[in-house]
Amino acid sequence: MSLARKFLLALSTNRWLRERATKTAFVRRSVSTFMPGERLEDAMAAAAAQQARGIGTILTKLGENLTRVEEAEEVTEHYLDTFDKVKAARLNAQISVKPTQLGLDLDKELCFDNLQRLVDRASERDSFLWIDMESSPYVDPTLDLFRRTRARTPRIGVALQAYLYRTAQDIESLLPLGSTIRLVKGAYLESPSVAYARKADVDENFYKLSRRVLSHEAQRAGNLLHIATHDPRLVDRLAAFVDEHRVPKSAYEYAMLYGIQRPLQQRLVQSGRPLRVLVAYGEYWFPWYMRRLAERPANVMFVVKNVFR
Repeated sequence: MSLARKFLLALSTNRWLRERATKTAFVRRSVSTFMPGERLEDAMAAAAAQQARGIGTILTKLGENLTRVEEAEEVTEHYLDTFDKVKAARLNAQISVKPTQLGLDLDKELCFDNLQRLVDRASERDSFLWIDMESSPYVDPTLDLFRRTRARTPRIGVALQAYLYRTAQDIESLLPLGSTIRLVKGAYLESPSVAYARKADVDENFYKLSRRVLSHEAQRAGNLLHIATHDPRLVDRLAAFVDEHRVPKSAYEYAMLYGIQRPLQQRLVQSGRPLRVLVAYGEYWFPWYMRRLAERPANVMFVVKNVFR
């Protein structure tokens, strides 16, 4: 892992810096590169604009590691209402939530109950709910939440991180369930004992894991893959695999973040590839924003150029 990435990830957890940065006009302007605004209404407007261009959306309210039961209830009620608003607006938009937003740090069963309320509303509104993945200590409890929920309904998906050594084994355990998996590279500061440190190793593992979920065997079990990368080389390698093995569009979608690689997003849409873009919103954006920069430290210069353009 590069020193720049380690530095940015370390900064993402610095409370002193978060409190000051979120009040700085320069930083707030640069954040607009990656999120359309702090309000749900801002995110829904962006979703509508994307839909007009043939792009689906995943909505997520930023925040994690809540410390009070009341906060978890507020988040749950917010997402219940969001499902209703998305349905009323006829948006092609799904929802993604972090388990610690639903109270995982406080009470695992409370978190599970809140998750069931959300997935039930997703079913009622003909929508879909994603469980986002957090740092490595949360993988086992998150996968337990997913498996228990998947036993009730197919309207649930989970994110897995290609930089973790364990992910290949996790995927093998999920494929027999007919799972919906969003494969990401990973954005937390992890120990070399649990995660690949070199970008080239992460990229190759991402490609290998994607091929496994896109295989004919996995398709027969009803699995679906979200290919969540902004790397043009990986995008094209997997597009070639999809074409060569005649993977149906029902078995995969590309997934990206709002504001990143927009020309690549448009190229995918123009070539007929299914694409869904995650739109984040909310006031607790600083840790998420720093992790976005750390995914590719060159993004720092990208942000600076956009701010002063």
